[in-house]
Amino acid sequence: MSKLTEEARGRDCQIRIPGICNFNPETTVAAHYRLPGTCGTAIKPNDSQAAWACSACHDAIDGRKKTEYSRDELRLMHAEGVFRTQEALRREGKL
Repeated sequence: MSKLTEEARGRDCQIRIPGICNFNPETTVAAHYRLPGTCGTAIKPNDSQAAWACSACHDAIDGRKKTEYSRDELRLMHAEGVFRTQEALRREGKL
C-alpha cells in the first residue's frame, strides 16, 4: 500500500454520490480512476489518480451496487472526486 493509498484512511468521501454516499470516514478507501484503454482488469493506475471513496460510493462506481445513475454520470462523479482528493493532498503538501 502506498503512502497516497494510506492517506484515504479516516478521510471524508470525495465522490459524494447523492442518495448513495454513507459519509462514513471509517469505510473510506482510495478508489482508482481507470481511463479506457490504459489499464487492464488487474492493473491499477497511479495512486495519484484515485479518489477517497466511502464503501457505498466505491461499490456504486465499481458496479457492485446498482443505482439510478448512468455509467457516464458515475464516471463523472468519480473523476470530480479524484480532483477534490488531489486538491486536498496538494493543500497538505502530499502531492
